[in-house]
Formats: sequence, structure tokens, C-alpha cells
Amino acid sequence: MSKASAASRRLFPMLLMALAAPLAAGEIELQATDAISELLTPYLPAEAGSRHKLEEQLGEILATEGYFSPHLEFADSDGRLLLKVDPGPRTTIGEVNVAIDGPLAAATRATLIAGWPLPVGRPFRQADWNTAKQQVLGELLATEHAGARLVDSAAEIDTASQRATLSAHYDAGPRYRFGELRITGLQRYTPDLIERYNRVVHAGEPYRADRLNTLQSTLQATPYFASVQATLDPAASDADTDADGTITAPVLLAVRERQPHRIGFGAGASSNTGARVEVNYQTPNLFSQAWELNSGVRLEQKRQTAYADVFLPPDSKNRRHSVGLMAEGSDIQGLRTERYAFGAQTVQQRGSIEQRLSLNWQEERRNPDGAPETTSRALVPNVMWTWRQVDSLLDPHHGIVLQAQIGGGAKAALSDQNFVRLHGRWLQYVPLGRVDTLTLRGEVGYTQADSRRRIPQDYLFRTGGTGSVRGYAYQSLGIKEGAATVGGRYLGVVSAEATHWLNDSWGIAAFVDAGDAIDDLADIKLAVGYGLGARWRSPAGPIGVDLAYGQRTGEVQLHFSLAIPF
Repeated sequence: MSKASAASRRLFPMLLMALAAPLAAGEIELQATDAISELLTPYLPAEAGSRHKLEEQLGEILATEGYFSPHLEFADSDGRLLLKVDPGPRTTIGEVNVAIDGPLAAATRATLIAGWPLPVGRPFRQADWNTAKQQVLGELLATEHAGARLVDSAAEIDTASQRATLSAHYDAGPRYRFGELRITGLQRYTPDLIERYNRVVHAGEPYRADRLNTLQSTLQATPYFASVQATLDPAASDADTDADGTITAPVLLAVRERQPHRIGFGAGASSNTGARVEVNYQTPNLFSQAWELNSGVRLEQKRQTAYADVFLPPDSKNRRHSVGLMAEGSDIQGLRTERYAFGAQTVQQRGSIEQRLSLNWQEERRNPDGAPETTSRALVPNVMWTWRQVDSLLDPHHGIVLQAQIGGGAKAALSDQNFVRLHGRWLQYVPLGRVDTLTLRGEVGYTQADSRRRIPQDYLFRTGGTGSVRGYAYQSLGIKEGAATVGGRYLGVVSAEATHWLNDSWGIAAFVDAGDAIDDLADIKLAVGYGLGARWRSPAGPIGVDLAYGQRTGEVQLHFSLAIPF
């Protein structure tokens, strides 16, 4: 059997030299197939030099794609060098030999070998060969075998038969279990705070790399730590080896705490509430109890808000409790309101459903243009469930989001009116080809009560504007009370939007929305809006700018928003 030439066997070190300093295309005319031209053109010299050196370099590059017997033909023409390249037959994988030593379960060993990603019959490519070797090693390292290694590998090329024989030999090494969690870097917080967030790494359980990654990312997402590094320490002096060879090794968790106080300033604009400036103060360690305080003042053209929320670390059932208070004034569609609220909330992830339980008290003074001023008070227990099944939280292409909530107040419990409020939302992403998307949206609401009088606006319904019915001003669809628009007891909104992406960053959208907020089903008459928009994929999700026509009013409205699922 004829083996590869000495030059072919020296492929890898020479290839590294060639790729380290690619040459620019220039006065050499290349004659080859499109695929070969695309491969070689970036490495052609600016001017003709040593043909032997060029032939050697291009041969090494062709070998990375499995062409080990190329034929290069040179000719001079009007001061230019014509280079005709015949890559020859492509080498394919003829045989694969994978061996994994160590205390590996037979089924796991068989699965890893059967899943070898470069099977017989596939063209040989150096990049694929490297990837295949690392994939098997990565799968071993990700499970109990944290000390796995690639012992040896070889790719034997038979240039006569264009056949490659691949061999890879692994040592899985011993099994590992998680030992105790050893934490460094804590100054203001206790190890108990780490345990409140740790749901995945427990002493005595089999080692899994993804569990360490989950613990690391979970802690990194909290307000307490600026950096987190979680690693297994198999070389620890007190690592314990069981009778079956399994090693129990400690987990090293190195953290760096965030600064205890942060003040932020911001400015922006919304098509709903106008220009905005804001100042915010945060501390993750209120009263030295690891309670997160998030407070601030937000001044918008149509609304002004002061707020303070305190979030506690999760409890043993992974529930996050919080309390907050707020004072707000607004002037929207002729309705001036002053609202003061206090509430408590518990958030818990129950499988794929997020559950929010809350109890809120508020007092609202409502002053509509051309109508009497009223005051409303309500103490409202509320529960909300959200189910998300989308391929991306920031930029969905397919999936569904559902949300439902129920709450209410009673005169017997500090409310001025008896009522029950029901509200539901639906969002569906339907793929249109590989990148385009059809977005369907629906929203319904009903407040069961004898009258909407003396029920705070938060528990009634207005619509219109960005995120609801485009083509109409923010909260302009509702009940007329004097010259103002106030909330009604019924809500219905539907929307369909098709987005076509021109490239990875920019897209255009066409949409139609319809909806209304009413006080009696006999008055139902949906307001329709439709238009066109532009989309830009920002790091925070798609940003939309829409120009919409409101059929009921005959007016055109400009809307802009961050289009992410609720």
C-alpha cells in the first residue's frame, strides 16, 4: 500500500506556517473550480515569485481539504502568471478506530463510539478531524470523567486509493463525585447566601460540568457578585477515593463581590409616554441582610414615578419574595391621576411555568377633564402564571408565550368596590422560512363588577399605542368620561405581524392590529390600525420603529419599542 509522501506527512507544521501569514491575491490568474478558487485565492502572492515554493504552499492548503494529489500547471501570458489547478481525487474516510479505556459504562462507551462525528465515507478535512477528536473528549470531560484525555491519534493517508484511516485512543480516567463546596472571596455575605442559589451542585452526586456552569451563571446573574469561577479540584490533598475507584473531590468556588452601592442616571424616550430622565440607587445588602434595594425617580412627559423595591434572596423552595412602594402621577388622554401603592410579591418557577403571587394596596385620585374628581382604594390579591416555550427569549423565531392572571377586591377587605379581574395574553411566533417570522398576538380582559366606578384604573382596561393597537395614541381607546378617556371593564386586542429580515441586522415588518376597551359588550367595535415598520437586532433584542394608520381616527402615529416576549 502506498503511503502519503514525506511532504504530505509534514502537512501540519508546514500548514501552520502557511496559515500564519496568508498572502494577498494579485497578478496571478487562477483557473480552478469555484470551490478551489475560494479556498486558494486568499493565499496567492501579490506577484509571481518562486513557483516551487508556491506549489508547495498551495499543496499543503489543498491537503487540509483532503486533496493529497493535486496537479498545478504554470504558464506565462502577457506578463501574468496563469495557474491551473486540478485538485485531483478527494480522500475519503475508509476506516475509523476509536478506543476508550477506563471505568466507563459499556453503554456509554458504545454510545460515544457510535456517535463519532466523522464516519466512513465522509470526505477527509483537517478541521473536521480536529473537531471529531475534541468532541469525544469534551463529552467525556462533561460527565463523571473530569480527568479524561486523548492519549494518541493518527490519520493515515493512502494517496493511491484516496483512503484515510483514522485512529483515536482515549483514557476516560476515574469517575468523580462532587465533594464539599469551598468558597473564597466572601466579605459581606455568608456561605448561606450561596446555598440559597445552589440547586445543582451537591456533595456526593456524580460530577457534571454543566452543573458547575449552571451554578456559576446563576450566581453571576445575582446582584451580589461581579465574577464567579467554579471548578472541581481533583488534585486536592484530601480528595477521597472509594473502593470502586471513584474520587470525591471538593468544588472550589471563587467569587468577587460587587460594589455595595450603585447610582445610575439614564435618559430616553417612549412613543407612549414621551421623553424620560431617571436616577436610580441600588444596593444588594440593605441592612447587611443581603436584601436588594432598587429605588429611583423616573420623570416622563406624561408620567412621573418614585419607587422603592426590596428583594430577598430565594428561600428553600426557590421562591423570591419582595416588597415595594410607589408614588405616581400621570396625565394621559385627559385623565390626571395620582396613585400611591404598597405591595408584596412572591415569584416561583414551577417547572416551565412562572408563578407570581401578590397582594397590593393602592389609593388613586382620578381627575378627568370635564368630569368630577373621584378617589378609589383597593386591596387586591392577585396570581399570575406565565408559560414560555420559545427558541430565544430576546429574539424568538418560533414558539409560544401564554399568560393568565386573576385578582380582585372586596368592600369587606379595604376596597371601595367589589370586583374580580381576569386578564390573559397570547403570543405566537410562526417561522416563515429560515429567518422570517409571523407574530400573532391576542389579549383579553374582563373586570366583573356592578360598575367601573371607584375601581382603580390598574384594574380596568385602556388600550392603544405601542404594544397594543398601533395607529392610535397611548391609552386613547377606552371609555369617555367628560373629555377624558378612562378604563372600561372589557378588553380585546388581536394582532398579526410579518417580519422579513434583509440581513443579520435589519428587517422590515407589515402589521395589522385591532382592539378596544369598552364597558358593555353591546358597544364592541374594534378599532383597526395597520402599517409598516423597520426592525434592528440590538444586543437587547429587536428594536422596532413603526408607522401606523388608525382607521377610526384617520391619523398616522409613530411607534417605537423593544420587541421581546412579555
